[in-house]
Formats: sequence, structure tokens, C-alpha cells
Amino acid sequence: MPVYKQIIVIRTDLDMGKGKLAAQCCHASLGAYKKALRQNPDVVKHWETEGQQKVVLKVTSSEQLVEHFQHAKDKGFPVEMIRDAGRTQIEPGTITCFAVGPWKEEELDPVYGELKLL
Repeated sequence: MPVYKQIIVIRTDLDMGKGKLAAQCCHASLGAYKKALRQNPDVVKHWETEGQQKVVLKVTSSEQLVEHFQHAKDKGFPVEMIRDAGRTQIEPGTITCFAVGPWKEEELDPVYGELKLL
């Protein structure tokens, strides 16, 4: 039986505070979860019963973030990109992070395995 997980990729070049960083990751996680729930409810059900594994990875630029986001879209993974509203620490519309999945670990790892943990 496959193992499922969710991957969250966040930019470290924005120097967000810990609370801001956590909030952005939460936005991405919920957005990708909702897409996965609509597209693949059986995958989500398995992920929920397995403990809802999440892995947070980092990139150092918006270009890297967009590149990895596009790769997820091209593979057909449920993915959600977050653009900040600009109410606190960063400019409105700044892309901060994205989440992928939940999806099959065996398909996610080859795509995101080279990124470092946050």
C-alpha cells in the first residue's frame, strides 16, 4: 500500500518571522488539501488515517519556488501557491510558498528529494 504525504516548500530569502512563516505554510497546506480532497478523496482518506505526514522544504528565491511549483503542476499533483496579502511583513502579491498533496510519497520524492529541510 502506498505511503502518502504533503510537501510544503517555502522561500527563505524573504526573512519572514517564525509566526509569519508558519501562517504561510498553513495557508498552503490547507489549499492543497482542499484541492486533493476534491480531486482524489481516496488519497486524502488514506493520508488522514496514516497520520497526515508533512515535510517542509526550503528554496532561496522566487524563481526556484515557481520552478518547483510548475513541476508539480506538470505532474498533475494537487498543488496550491500562496501570494501574501501584504498586511504585515512583506509586499502584497509576494509569492511565499506552495504545498503539494497529499500524494504518493514514491512520486513526490523523486521531484522534491534534492531540496533541503527547513
